[in-house]
Amino acid sequence: MTNPFLRARTFVVEVMAEWKKSSWPTWKELGDSTIVVIVTVLILGVFVALADMVFLRIIAFLTKA
Repeated sequence: MTNPFLRARTFVVEVMAEWKKSSWPTWKELGDSTIVVIVTVLILGVFVALADMVFLRIIAFLTKA
């Protein structure tokens, strides 16, 4: 059975090595991605709201009779 502290240290060392391999976005890429996400969320939010209103009116029409 191995020492849990040694295993934890090995894990942290390996995580740090992987972090060094990864490529991080530039501030411009990060800003552009953020704008894309915000616009997409707004468009989907409007779509869901409109679909909700349409279905609400259809159900209200069908249940009124």
